[in-house]
Parts: sequence; C-alpha cells; structure tokens
Amino acid sequence: MAMTVHVDIVSAEGAIHSGLATMVYAPGEMGELGIAARHSPLITRLRPGDVRVENDHGEMEHFYVSGGMLEVQPDVVTVLADTAVRAENIDEAKALEAKRRAEDALAGQTAEFEYAKAQAELAEAIAQLRAIEKLRKMKGR
Repeated sequence: MAMTVHVDIVSAEGAIHSGLATMVYAPGEMGELGIAARHSPLITRLRPGDVRVENDHGEMEHFYVSGGMLEVQPDVVTVLADTAVRAENIDEAKALEAKRRAEDALAGQTAEFEYAKAQAELAEAIAQLRAIEKLRKMKGR
C-alpha cells in the first residue's frame, strides 16, 4: 500500500475536498510543487491554477484555485484558497468572457491600478481555461 497524506482544500465558500492522496501538485508562487507523504513542512502562496490530487487508486482529481496559501505538514496538506472549485464545475463560457473583458480592459486602461487589476483578472481567466484543458486531456486518455 502506498503512503498517503491527508488533503484538505478549503475556500471562503466552504470545504471543497477532504481525503487521502499519494501525491498533490499545486501552482506555488515560485513554480509547480509536488508533495508526497512525509514532505518537509512548508508554507507558500499559490498562484491561480490547477491543484491536482492523486488518490491511492491512481486517479487524479483536478481543482481550480484562484490563489491562496498552501500549508504542508508531514501527514497533512491544506490548501486555503480565495476561490476553489472542482475543475469539471468551471463554466468555460464565463471564463472565456472574463478573459475577453480583461483583455479589453488591458487595451483601454491607462491608470496603473486598473491595469494591474485587469492583469490579475486575465491571469485568473487563463488559469481557469488551462484547468479545463488539462481535465479534457486527462479524460481523453
């Protein structure tokens, strides 16, 4: 039997996932993180993107997070996200519309604050679309 770590994914709206995993992959601020049981303790910020949880049956579950914090203890991984949703529940049409609006805002804004906000919205929309794309590739196997 493979070694496992308990994983909790929580957003402001409530708990999204709680269970055992053999591996967790997350979009850390400095790059992709791979976490297994008995990983060294770690706290880092998360970028918007795809959190993948591999259960002890080898199945991969995908979750989109808009950013947040990741805490790793030897037997527990906790993702605290501003927004978290199962990848299959992402509304692709809304993500595409958000991307279009952010691109329009970037093209027309001159104020630094509005530009930074539009950049953040664009990054979030792109991360959602990438999560959808990864999920489609996994299902297509």
